[in-house]
Amino acid sequence: MIGTLVNVAAIIAGSSIGLIFKKNLPEKYQTTYFQGVGLFVLLLGIKMSLDISSPLLVILSLVLGGFVGTKMQLEQKTEQLGEYVKTKTKSKNERFSEGLITGFLLFCMGSMTIVGAIEEGFGKTSDLLLTKSIMDFFSSVMLAAGLGVGVLFSSLLVLLFQGGITLLVSLIGKDIPSEIIAEITVVGGIILIGLSINLLKIKKIEIINFLPALIFICVFVWLKILLKIDF
Repeated sequence: MIGTLVNVAAIIAGSSIGLIFKKNLPEKYQTTYFQGVGLFVLLLGIKMSLDISSPLLVILSLVLGGFVGTKMQLEQKTEQLGEYVKTKTKSKNERFSEGLITGFLLFCMGSMTIVGAIEEGFGKTSDLLLTKSIMDFFSSVMLAAGLGVGVLFSSLLVLLFQGGITLLVSLIGKDIPSEIIAEITVVGGIILIGLSINLLKIKKIEIINFLPALIFICVFVWLKILLKIDF
């Protein structure tokens, strides 16, 4: 898990630099700053979702995933976790939970996370995650400067999510079809588009509730391949 550990360290280092920068960022520039971040996340999400090949499965995954996430109250529980950590660390950052959620989604929804964690799980190489670490370093500087210390603590969620994929793959011990990875990336991109809508304050979307869609799309694409059905 060297790639994931380096990735987490990069996020912590970048966030620390961003927090220093945040102290010197005049309040009148913060709105413009957030709009820039929101537009960047929107562009990233659109780019990731353009390669969709099974739109019906993606829509079904998002709807069912949203239902399950709402039933499980994932958004509320994540915010409660953020408030708990905020209280324990005695942080005064009003956007702690937002920083935690935004950081986690931005660092974990890309194809580099999935493919990199899978490659490391197979014991092949950590190169992709090491490359991702450089990108996440600069992204965490940008995010932490705007959203605060919650971005730094999102590194713990990255460790659990990304490291969990690596461990799971190492236990399964067989290749994962590229079609599954491609559609996971599409769903992740759509989730990032929802995140950008939140950042731009267009509408509040409980985006964490849609995370189970990542599991549904894996199952649906696997069944599609197994049954040789073309959607």
